[in-house]
Amino acid sequence: MAIQLRKSYKFAFRSSLFITVFLTGLFVAFLMEEERINWSHTILFALICFAICFVILQIRVERFIYRRIKKIYDDVSLLESSSFSSKPVTTDMKTLTEEIEKFAEGKKIEIDTLKIREEYRKDFLGNVSHELKTPLFTVQGYILTLLDGAMKDKKLRKKYLERASKGVERLIYIVKDLDLITKLEVGGLKLEREDFDIIELIKNVFDLLEMKAAEKDITLTFDMEYTQPIYVNADREKIQQVISNLLVNSIKYGYPNGTTEVSVENLIKNKVIVRVTDNGEGIPKEHIPRLFERFYRVDQSGSRSEGGSGLGLAIVKHIIEVHGEKIYVESEEDVGSEFSFTLEKAVNKSA
Repeated sequence: MAIQLRKSYKFAFRSSLFITVFLTGLFVAFLMEEERINWSHTILFALICFAICFVILQIRVERFIYRRIKKIYDDVSLLESSSFSSKPVTTDMKTLTEEIEKFAEGKKIEIDTLKIREEYRKDFLGNVSHELKTPLFTVQGYILTLLDGAMKDKKLRKKYLERASKGVERLIYIVKDLDLITKLEVGGLKLEREDFDIIELIKNVFDLLEMKAAEKDITLTFDMEYTQPIYVNADREKIQQVISNLLVNSIKYGYPNGTTEVSVENLIKNKVIVRVTDNGEGIPKEHIPRLFERFYRVDQSGSRSEGGSGLGLAIVKHIIEVHGEKIYVESEEDVGSEFSFTLEKAVNKSA
């Protein structure tokens, strides 16, 4: 890396000025003592003194201080990502100090970020292994049992194969969700935007989840009767997944004979907000900031009685953010939760 010198004359100028004033004062005092004061000679002496001091000091600064400063820049330049290393060398102490402080602060932030990412990576690997090993061991257990002789019993064989099949389905479900969220995070998923009626879409999701909700005696409903369609512009399939994931979560953690209510409201001129509200268990406040992390669960126990990949809310968040929209959550224990997200209204469609 070619390092250039950005010269600073402040130190040499000020130091030369101080020395000149001091020596000129002594020179004037000497002339007054000899009673031979001559102001033209005094001014000439001051100018010559200033010039000599300035040149000597500037050369010394550049040769003596510059070498040491250059070494600092050379050492820092080993960090290729450093913006500090690409700057010209300055001999101005104030500027150099400011640059080093900025550099140090930036590196501290980078180190803190790396530590956070490392912790996140450890949590992620631990969660992935936990989520995958349960269905894997289940499938392995049933297959080994069959191989040990249970295969001869037709009823037992069918029963165990069906259970092994469910374990495989769960593995596929987790892998698909992992693949989807990876694409969402790296920006590899393209949206297929279209205009569609969000009310009709929500009704379709209600129909798909009707049996699941009935198992827990939970009612899926709108907050009011929507007689007119509300058109939005988004990826229909992805928004259906968002609504489905939110409703499935609501059903999982809802109380029997509970209600999950969906509303669609005008937010601003070109936006609507979709709210999914339930009267279920609710979420403790300390868990809310981490709700949308991959594999994060409010229930930290090992049992995890409720199924799922643990990626549902993370996928919801990423889908909404890919659309350039926002998602919000409000919750209170034993009262219920409300998840809401914004969508862009369709142009030239009546709401």
